[in-house]
Amino acid sequence: MGAVYKRVVLKISGESIRENNADQIIAHALLHALGQQIIAIYELGIELAIVIGGGNIFRGHTYNGRHSGLTRTNADKMGMLATTINAIALSDILETYGIDVLIQSAIAIEGIVPRFSIDVSDRALKSGKIVIFCCGTGNPFFSTDSAAALRACELRADILLKATTIDGVYDDDPYKNTHAQKFKQLSYEEVLKRNLNVMDQTAFVLCMENHIPIRIFSIKNPNGIADVFQDLSVGTFIGNR
Repeated sequence: MGAVYKRVVLKISGESIRENNADQIIAHALLHALGQQIIAIYELGIELAIVIGGGNIFRGHTYNGRHSGLTRTNADKMGMLATTINAIALSDILETYGIDVLIQSAIAIEGIVPRFSIDVSDRALKSGKIVIFCCGTGNPFFSTDSAAALRACELRADILLKATTIDGVYDDDPYKNTHAQKFKQLSYEEVLKRNLNVMDQTAFVLCMENHIPIRIFSIKNPNGIADVFQDLSVGTFIGNR
């Protein structure tokens, strides 16, 4: 698969590095396991950019903000900062394995992480660095899904991989309906027609209009990310082949 996809944007949720019912907001064992999966991709010679969420620390656009009495704008800003913490943590893990990493932030955080530049990110990927993007798009009211789609378009990625807690796209909620059927492949038009919950609409339309295919897969599998590059049947592929 390394020959099929040269440049990949990988979206990872913050929840994937938090243990269920654990006190710590970042589970270091999960972070190390995630790092090892990422290295397995890197060693295939693929140019890898990662967009990381912050839901393990603070999810601005959902209940956290509303229940705390914060405005949506300020809650989303806090969510952006949460993604920065995760980006630094993941970068630190990868660097302990000898991987060269560049963090790019959508907003200026002087002295912490540099601000996003398409040219700088492009050169870093070409030189063999893993690039981690934080702070979403830099704007409230936009999810990290939208950030991943935007970065995939800007950097002309071959595919956007979205690591979730579900192993693909289903015709119904598999947690509520044990008879829900998983799709192996969908066109963009089928996703819209069926009103399937793949990612937020802004992100999905960005990918569709720029012909960026999407693969949804589960990160719960110990080799979840690496398996995507070994087996094209893993998860659900969305796009026009």
